[in-house]
Amino acid sequence: MVIGATGQIGRTAVGALVRDGWEVTAASRGGGRDESWPEEVRSTSLDRDDDTALAEVIGGGCDVVVDVVAYGAGHARQLTGLADRVGSAVVISSLSVYEDDKGRGFDTQSAPDGFPEYPVPIPESLRTVRPGDDTYSTRKAALERELLFLGDRLPTTLLRAGAVHGPYSRTPRELYVVKRNLDGRRRRILAFGGASRFHPAGVHNIAELIRLAAARPGSRVLNACDPEAPTVAEIGAAIDAVMGVETESVLVDGPPPAPTVGDTPWSVPAPVVCDMSAAERELGYRAVVRYAESLPETVASIKRQLAGRGWRKAYPRMFEVYGDLFDYAAEDAWSAP
Repeated sequence: MVIGATGQIGRTAVGALVRDGWEVTAASRGGGRDESWPEEVRSTSLDRDDDTALAEVIGGGCDVVVDVVAYGAGHARQLTGLADRVGSAVVISSLSVYEDDKGRGFDTQSAPDGFPEYPVPIPESLRTVRPGDDTYSTRKAALERELLFLGDRLPTTLLRAGAVHGPYSRTPRELYVVKRNLDGRRRRILAFGGASRFHPAGVHNIAELIRLAAARPGSRVLNACDPEAPTVAEIGAAIDAVMGVETESVLVDGPPPAPTVGDTPWSVPAPVVCDMSAAERELGYRAVVRYAESLPETVASIKRQLAGRGWRKAYPRMFEVYGDLFDYAAEDAWSAP
């Protein structure tokens, strides 16, 4: 069973599992289907927070539960409470659980101590933030702790995903470049010299990790990212190539020079790059697609979503998460001689 099946990761995971020979039940809040799924995929509606509904969907049991939307200790306890009916689980977590040797993580990046300085690459053994209910990162850490503590009852593979990309995203980082290109903006201002690296994780590669973990049950934590971590300047150039445009990058040393200027969804002052050797060693993982190769599908999805609509209407959560990404007046004012 895949929980969160019609989301960005879930859609692709269902397809990968079906191709691998699994009988799949696709559970989501709306109970919808993806047009690419074969008819044998059973879809059902599920309120993820309803304990009774989850138990009813699992019914007499299933070999594997893939939980794309698990979040917090409560969801972990839901799963472990059904351990007698579930063979194993694969659960999506996040690399935001990591903290550096000074106790800094994503939750403290705006604090006086600044952005965390992680080792390059980040191993799964790096310590994590204290579990709790306050933030996304602490709740993901709480989810992990609960599931790993009871790993003898429910073998669980936790996948710490990076900057997820691919079609059907509600907050596609690539929108930052795609919309500028569609709007004819041929100059991109990039903070930190355009060298920021925030490890991407393509949905097809995450689905491959899910497929491999489903076939090899165990209690483990693995990073879930692409084989490379391109810089923000390289990402922009790769999207330009897909869209057939030429642009100029204005590279700014240090942080964004003004509010809403030069700050992209990948802009970080220190690299965030994950070690993928554990997944290769434990699951035999090999990426199925590289970042640049995946872009045509992502760009096409964004263009379809934007057609005839403003970006805030097409992607309402983008403004909530990133603020005003397209303050062209502020950019022009900063660039003016």
